Amino acid sequence: MRRALQVFLVTTLLFVVVVGWAGWTAWHYPDSARGSARGAIEITVPKGAGAGQVAELLAAAGLIERPSVFRLYAGQRGLAGRFKAGQYKIDAPATPKQILDTLVKGAADELRAVTIPEGKNLAEIADLLDAAGITAKADFLAQATDAAFVAGLGLPGSTLEGYLFPDTYKLRPGTPAARALVALVRRHRQVFDELRAAHSRGLEDLRKTLSFDEGQVVTLASIVEKETGQPEERPRIAQVFINRLRFPSFAPKLLQTDPTIIYGCTMAPARSAACARWDGRIRRIHLEDRENVYNTYTHEGLPPGPIANPGRAALRAVMAPDGSPYLYFVSRNDGTHVFSKTIGEHEAAVVKFQRGGRPL
Repeated sequence: MRRALQVFLVTTLLFVVVVGWAGWTAWHYPDSARGSARGAIEITVPKGAGAGQVAELLAAAGLIERPSVFRLYAGQRGLAGRFKAGQYKIDAPATPKQILDTLVKGAADELRAVTIPEGKNLAEIADLLDAAGITAKADFLAQATDAAFVAGLGLPGSTLEGYLFPDTYKLRPGTPAARALVALVRRHRQVFDELRAAHSRGLEDLRKTLSFDEGQVVTLASIVEKETGQPEERPRIAQVFINRLRFPSFAPKLLQTDPTIIYGCTMAPARSAACARWDGRIRRIHLEDRENVYNTYTHEGLPPGPIANPGRAALRAVMAPDGSPYLYFVSRNDGTHVFSKTIGEHEAAVVKFQRGGRPL
């Protein structure tokens, strides 16, 4: 009897100790930071992740010690199925309560601002979004060149080149490519509609004289965007190209703009034999290349589509050019240009500013 009593007392004591320890641990667990990680730790919670999967992610990142205990804690609080997908940055050490509250609240505060400058092309925009951790470059380019996706947005052509408006966007890390693209296209439409309302007469004139539709306006604006960084010059440069297309005396209707060659050699789906020898410099072989469908030295009129993504000023310049009679322009090598009415004037300017006085 005495031995049985001793066993009972020892067992009871152990039970009380274990229960007490478990109770003490459970009571203090939410506010005890026991993970090994230190500093800003980034984790990505996938869509539909449950408490078990999230606990394993946290343990792998060193934010918690025992995944099973965290899972039980989340269940005890009734939050096991309420984790929000997203990319999180958690400052370690962090308590289980802090971590759980953050993952349930969501990553809405983790929006990242990314600025897209005027004149960037699809690949350059993809690089910017990838570097910001918003959308992977490969996914972005695949979606932006999906003809069915482009058609679904009601846009011409087979890519979204030209319709991704340059601006500052706040997007969540891990944003699907389609969602990011829709945001940029929506902004383009908003700005284009504002300009259309303000310059309806200019658009109607382009439609009547050159049969321009929205796609051709955007294409010419993309060329204007690449030709100058001077806002005050854009309406005049737009007028030069419009004059070349419109004046009966100017033939053939060659825009002769270098950025179109560059685009055809770097971004076009099908590259010409001459473009296979591209090293970043335009040479005679590129100027004379008829296989490059974007080459405006060998193909009359506009290229097949935009060569960059124009901003508001470039779009406005095409809708409201300055009405000047110029047909030529050449760089002064200081960011500005000299404009000429005749080929003679233009060649003289080329000699002065591009050839250092050496005759053509």
